[in-house]
Amino acid sequence: MEEASSEYEQTTIEEMLTALALAVTVNKNRQAGMLKNMVLDPGWFDGDQTKFEDWWRGMRLFLKSNRVMETNDRITAILACLRGGVAGIYMQRKLDELDKETGTQDWEEFIQKIKTIFSDKTKAADAEWKIETFKQGKKNTVDFMIELDALAMKADTDELHAIFLLKKNI
Repeated sequence: MEEASSEYEQTTIEEMLTALALAVTVNKNRQAGMLKNMVLDPGWFDGDQTKFEDWWRGMRLFLKSNRVMETNDRITAILACLRGGVAGIYMQRKLDELDKETGTQDWEEFIQKIKTIFSDKTKAADAEWKIETFKQGKKNTVDFMIELDALAMKADTDELHAIFLLKKNI
């Protein structure tokens, strides 16, 4: 029982430290007069893949609006918002990795890894299927093209492949 209590206290302390890291980064920017409160904090991410896309968009906007530009600061801010479940485990592992390294992290590699781990793998397949069955109907041509483009982005496909999928339905 005492071990479980100690583990809970350790988790709580780690969550507090990561939240503090984000607050320090934001506070540095606020003191420099750069903070614009146009974008809300995206909140915690617990690893639910169905919520990743919205959370990730919010996090990217949050980093931009708070002008968090340094790679290590960006990574720290993102890690500070990961907690619970798979996200908490990933955060802890990445923090341990960061403690061992002294150099700057590779931002593109970090983004690729976090997207690979947390993105919803079924969204691309669902979007491809929607393209295959997509029809203009009575939609305005511009609305149709915007919706097709959005589906192609979700399907992670180029324009030619999207048109190929669309033609299969004609």
